[in-house]
Amino acid sequence: MSLPPGFLDELRSRLSIARVVGRKVMWDNRKSNQAKGDMWAPCPFHQEKTASFHVDDQKGYYYCFGCHAKGDAISFVRETENVGFMEAVEILAGEAGMSLPERDPAAQEKADRRTRLAEVMDLAVQFFRLQLNTQAGTAARDYLAGRGLTGPALERWEIGLAPPGWSNLRDHLAGKGVDNELIVAAGLARTSDRGRDPYDVFRNRIIFPIRDARGRCIAFGGRALDPSDNAKYLNSPETELFDKSRSLFNLRRAREAAGKGQTLIVAEGYMDVIALSEAGFEASVAPLGTAVTEEQLAMIWRIAPEPVITLDGDTAGKRAAGRVMDLALPLLQAGQSLRFAMMPEGMDPDDLLRAQGPGGLRKQLDAALPMVQLLWQREIEGKSFDSPERRAALDKALRDRIQQIRDPSIRSHYGAAIKELRWQLFGPAQGKGPGQGARRRAWRPGGRGALPEWKIAPPMPDSKASLLATGGPVEDQLREAVILATLIRNPGLLPDFLHELERLVCVTPDHARLRDALLRADGPDVAQEVTDMIGAEPLEKLFAQAHVAITPAVRKPDNGEVATMCLAEELAKLNARRGHPQEVEDAMEDLATDVADERLTARLAQSSAAMNRAGKQDDDDRAEYDTGPNGARMKRDERSAFDELLSKIDFAKGRGPR
Repeated sequence: MSLPPGFLDELRSRLSIARVVGRKVMWDNRKSNQAKGDMWAPCPFHQEKTASFHVDDQKGYYYCFGCHAKGDAISFVRETENVGFMEAVEILAGEAGMSLPERDPAAQEKADRRTRLAEVMDLAVQFFRLQLNTQAGTAARDYLAGRGLTGPALERWEIGLAPPGWSNLRDHLAGKGVDNELIVAAGLARTSDRGRDPYDVFRNRIIFPIRDARGRCIAFGGRALDPSDNAKYLNSPETELFDKSRSLFNLRRAREAAGKGQTLIVAEGYMDVIALSEAGFEASVAPLGTAVTEEQLAMIWRIAPEPVITLDGDTAGKRAAGRVMDLALPLLQAGQSLRFAMMPEGMDPDDLLRAQGPGGLRKQLDAALPMVQLLWQREIEGKSFDSPERRAALDKALRDRIQQIRDPSIRSHYGAAIKELRWQLFGPAQGKGPGQGARRRAWRPGGRGALPEWKIAPPMPDSKASLLATGGPVEDQLREAVILATLIRNPGLLPDFLHELERLVCVTPDHARLRDALLRADGPDVAQEVTDMIGAEPLEKLFAQAHVAITPAVRKPDNGEVATMCLAEELAKLNARRGHPQEVEDAMEDLATDVADERLTARLAQSSAAMNRAGKQDDDDRAEYDTGPNGARMKRDERSAFDELLSKIDFAKGRGPR
């Protein structure tokens, strides 16, 4: 419908926006200046304690300095009443004493019909409420009393009863002069496919009226009294008044309670909403017979920017949480999200309230998970990540989910949060190095405990060997320094070497801090991020080392192939040397499982061969070598240690020393 020129300007001039807004807020009298029309209050669109919502009555607009909501009287009514533009104009015109222009005949006819349908629904509310107080309502009253709903609560929620029988309500409405066509159009009766009169939709059910944001009854919900009924809960069919995907139970009361600072709670059904509201959690709503829709999410976010979704603590509840999350991800905006409160196993909010009272529910609400945490838990719950392939699958699943977020800033923050959670799950043990029981065993399903303390003697002061060939902690330290410096200078390689970095067990605390900071870094300037996290000193010490400074991948970080080869080589040498003690420890564990001696000997021999191959290229001290099992070159002290270990194995098996 089009309005004549000047109508809206006259409407705005006749209205006091302070009076319109004043119905929904409590003015801050210390901050407001009523004489000048300069009014302040806590914002009705988001939860806050300070008065950041400003209304200029002379200019006719409002603005919130917290959530940046702004507009005039019409937009305020639209947002707070959840109505369309013309409905808001109609409401305000009535307050201002103005008559709306004549509508076109079709629009007027449609409006008149909706008004008539709303009147029929009110007649049905009265009928159902009367039936609850008759002799036929005894069973229903007993059931409701068992759920804690007695006199005042029954009145507050207008709870009624649809008695058994096929035409009680239809006959009552017909006696009031209501045509069958209107009864069917209101969703109160269905036409018969046998040519008979329409029959009641609700029979032998407790009835809950469903009202819209303006307080009109638009539908009913019915709870079956007969345990054998096929449908425990039944809602009105969709009508000209009722669109279940755009309606929420208890919307009007919840909006008022949320405006006073209560947390908005989204429950699964109207029984939960009633129980929550009666326990003091009045800002509670529920969808009606469907999963939460995009339109309902928009309505919920207009009430509160971060509502709490409460879900039953069972498999179905978790699936429902996942559906809501998938729906919400593309719609997220700055300051607009969801939190999830999972009830204890086998409970819904009503059960929890009866078992633990409001305090128990408050604890669950306070512990509600942010959406990113639920996203993470859904992807890892009940799964094992004991192989690179499984971790890669997890990474892909999380990336796919995060890509659904349209807002680039939120998408970036989700990526950083997921990276932090991933680091907590897969990152190395804190504050420990080799020889301190810190090696993670995630890559060996069925492994038993941490490594024993393997003490490797440091090089002698007069040794002529290169530091990178000493085979001890100094060699480890130098290789770690090259690895860390190369990754800092070549941050683009971090994703490719993420798993290796996670498994890197560092010799020094500084190296461990650098490794942890690299795992957390999530931007183009990795060096700056690392500095921000742990300070500049560890980086200065790292790059001041001569062997680091002369590394080609560090000196000229613009060659990705050189850096990749450098990292692969240093990690291979480091892992091969450290893998030998691991194999020895595994072999000792397997003694308890009666594994064949030949298999143990072969495994240890292969480990020694790999260790020698890794160190052969850098061996400048030309120490004397013996030939070990399978032709592996072994230093004499290593061969001696190997023979000693075999003797221990023989002794453990009862064969005596070799």
